[in-house]
Amino acid sequence: MSKVLVVANETLGGRALIDAVRARADRGDATFYVIAPQNQPKSGYVVYTESVLDAAQHRVDTTLEQLRAVGIEASGEVMDPDPFAAITDAVGEHGIDEIILSTHPETRSGWMRRDLIERVQAATGLPVEHVVVDLDADRRGVTHTLVVGNQTLGGEPLVGLLVGKAAEKPRQFIVLEPQQGGGGEDTLAARARLDAMVERLRREGLQATGGVGDPDPFTAIMNALQFYAVDEIVISTLPATRSGWLRSDLIERVRRATATPVEHIVVDPDAAAAAA
Repeated sequence: MSKVLVVANETLGGRALIDAVRARADRGDATFYVIAPQNQPKSGYVVYTESVLDAAQHRVDTTLEQLRAVGIEASGEVMDPDPFAAITDAVGEHGIDEIILSTHPETRSGWMRRDLIERVQAATGLPVEHVVVDLDADRRGVTHTLVVGNQTLGGEPLVGLLVGKAAEKPRQFIVLEPQQGGGGEDTLAARARLDAMVERLRREGLQATGGVGDPDPFTAIMNALQFYAVDEIVISTLPATRSGWLRSDLIERVRRATATPVEHIVVDPDAAAAAA
């Protein structure tokens, strides 16, 4: 039984990669182990490990779900940010026999510019199948919506808006919560709100995942645009009299920084609680 290492970063879950794994599975006698090196964020002065791990874990989990959907059981994990180190570590730790390595097309691939495929072949002596994934083609037909909120996550106006969007066309939702304070109990509280929001959306029948981000919401959003494939952004805030995000002009700053459409929704948790 050959153990096949599946390696990708932003292209994890790409159609061509899933097809390549499926083709190898059809030949029989193989198990699969999926790894994603962590992305290093381009925005912000401090790297918040939690947000980097969440983004990489999202890619691994999405790929494992897609493989299960076509009848392939696999396991996986998040690895070292350096792809060469991640691959050689995985080969040594898991007794790998073959490698399937996925990249962007050559014009967009940092891995190809660094000759990663040739370096891996030389270092491991293993057969390496290179798969090119065109994410732009893959994303047609499904809208990926980044949902950003903090205290307002779970508010009925926000949930209602997202349910309505999902009814219009196929959508996948990535919920992002900038962590307050940047550690300790603040991070735990952010994680609890995030998990509750993702679970609520799933109960409504929506495809949803999520992660915590940099304490600065602008930096968190810029990093999320790097980590995830995003077609639109929904930012949820408290009313203007209570919202630090609005006082810092967050909505307009994000609109100026990206061509991705931005929608703003106001949620008043006190009003929602009173109505309930």
